[in-house]
Amino acid sequence: MHPSLRSRLAPTAALSLATVLGLTACSTGQTSSGADASVAPVSGKISITYLQKQGDQQYFVDEAAGAKAKAAELGADLKVVNLGNDANKTVSEVQSAIAQKSNGLIIVVPDPAVGPQVVQTARDAKAALLTSDDQVCASGPSPAQCAASDLVPRIGFSGQQMGQQVGQRAAEEFKKAGWNPADTRIISGWKQDVTVCGDRVKAAKDAFDQAVPGVQNIDVATDNTPTGAQDKVAATITANPGVKHWVAWGCNDENVQGAVTALQNAGVSPNDIDGVGLGAYLACKDWASGKPSGMKAALFINGKDVGALAVQTMYDKLKNGKDFPKEAFAPTKMVDATTWQSAGVSCS
Repeated sequence: MHPSLRSRLAPTAALSLATVLGLTACSTGQTSSGADASVAPVSGKISITYLQKQGDQQYFVDEAAGAKAKAAELGADLKVVNLGNDANKTVSEVQSAIAQKSNGLIIVVPDPAVGPQVVQTARDAKAALLTSDDQVCASGPSPAQCAASDLVPRIGFSGQQMGQQVGQRAAEEFKKAGWNPADTRIISGWKQDVTVCGDRVKAAKDAFDQAVPGVQNIDVATDNTPTGAQDKVAATITANPGVKHWVAWGCNDENVQGAVTALQNAGVSPNDIDGVGLGAYLACKDWASGKPSGMKAALFINGKDVGALAVQTMYDKLKNGKDFPKEAFAPTKMVDATTWQSAGVSCS
């Protein structure tokens, strides 16, 4: 997620636009002392550690690339750590980064339950802490049940606005196909303990239902991987005989690709599938093949933009004492089989 993306997030009373890194980034305009209340500006060279879940996933590969490029531009030292899906490794790697005198930590946690321990470890070491992509709560394991003041400052995307764009595009495809709500079902796939995933899916449902009321939704709990989603959706298809048309969305491209694959393996024609991905890094592979696909569109979220914005935000804090925003958002853009290449989607 590194072309110029000009699609703007819809403004709200709480959001203001700020130009950061030459990108159009959206911030809440509020600042938070959060986990960095006692962090002093750094006079010498700045050292940052970027800890990512699922670091081999294309989005996070791009995010790391954007972070490295920005760190090189700023003259900061940056170490990127792949946490995989290991919550225990998260804690040990945070401790290791602090032992290696890292001034600031940027983290995408595999499991939000480790949030309080990560926050306390950073506070004890007086290291600045910033999250990217997923939320972390300082006072409990669930960001969804966290007081706003206890959420660690975050760089990423607006889940509500992303989901809204997905739901609107799915509704457009539904209307274009002329389907009947009575014989159509929606598959919503996501890892249900990840707050930002819930935000995205809820917003997609609300936007779709506003445009196309009366289509039954089926929530599918997944692990946010293609194979995990494929297995769960395959069972859902079996449990719902007689459905002619399927709409599919989820927290990320993985969920939608898994759903589309399961549907097509079950004999559902691509013409009867309305899949709208979120990421575009897997959707583009379907389009690049030139074969018919149920993946009709995807919201392009550029990991490079988030990585660069996170490093710039951390650098500004450590070098100049600039408060973290509560949240800052990178731009997004809807793409499909005809537009993904010109939009600059990386499809390796």
